[in-house]
Amino acid sequence: MPRWKALPDELDPQVKEFATQLRRLVDRGGLSVAALSDRTGYAKTSWERYLNGRLLAPKGAVVALAEVTDTDPVHLTTMWELAERAWSRSEMRHDMTMEAIRISQARAALGEFGAPPATSATAAAGGKAPRRAGSAVAMPGIAGPAGVSPTIPPQPTAPDANRREGTGSRGPATPPAPPGGGRRRLTMFLAGVVGVVVVIAAVLFLTGGDGGGKKNQGNGASVTPSTGTSSHLPAGVKCAGAGCTGKDAEAMGCSGDLVTTAKTVAVGATTLEVRYSRTCGAAWGRITGAARGDSVRVTAGTTTERGSITATGDTIAYTPMVAVRDAAQAKACATLASGQQGCTT
Repeated sequence: MPRWKALPDELDPQVKEFATQLRRLVDRGGLSVAALSDRTGYAKTSWERYLNGRLLAPKGAVVALAEVTDTDPVHLTTMWELAERAWSRSEMRHDMTMEAIRISQARAALGEFGAPPATSATAAAGGKAPRRAGSAVAMPGIAGPAGVSPTIPPQPTAPDANRREGTGSRGPATPPAPPGGGRRRLTMFLAGVVGVVVVIAAVLFLTGGDGGGKKNQGNGASVTPSTGTSSHLPAGVKCAGAGCTGKDAEAMGCSGDLVTTAKTVAVGATTLEVRYSRTCGAAWGRITGAARGDSVRVTAGTTTERGSITATGDTIAYTPMVAVRDAAQAKACATLASGQQGCTT
């Protein structure tokens, strides 16, 4: 049976071509997905998503694949940039489609209230507003002399019946609002609010929320690690500072080209590292060249996160992230199955 599954039909042609090229490189290098994971540092499950078109590989994974397959990274990253634009366009079309569906559903729900019921007065007048007091009203359907419809003569009104409140003049009283009028105004108001929200969301999406300027890239993001808040994080980054603690670096978009190795030390045949992302304001520990039973932990202040190798054949393990203001606050330690231990400074 073929090694690769057919790519999804709904994929953009540019993304499909890029995924096909990744598959060719993996085949040319004779790599299994597990071996690819070991040599690039990206999880096996992530590579399965990248190679099957379910997720666009991050730039860091693409550069790592170029390195392990002796491929020119410039040409490969150029293809990635084109695929990334196509992927973003597809996501935007999907978001706009879902927004349109939600608007239609909201309008349908609001329409269930129906039109305001006609009053007996407007129904009797054929949908027209009733005549004001003091004027003659024709009575349809009742024939008078010589076929002329009789009229009801003007009726006298009480002296103060039509006096307007707060004025000394007399005049016709303001007619009461027809039943259902408030509901109709509410419907129109809510529909207007939904429209305004959609327009604002579209503007923010297309301009990146920064007034049309360029998005902050890489390490240029402003992060507040103590509170876990951030301003203008790069696309794909899902957390910052305290919000990253206990979470997977790759899943949160903090790895790839946003990460550096801040500290490294050899523990036996295993390499122990402190990995640090300034953009995310977080660090984590990683061991490579390890074996089953080896473990790693990272500590920042009173917070400690742990990771270990539990499957035979795996050689890389890393911890969840901890929030730090800088890499110096993080310390990683490794404990090997043999009992040997070591830590970074």
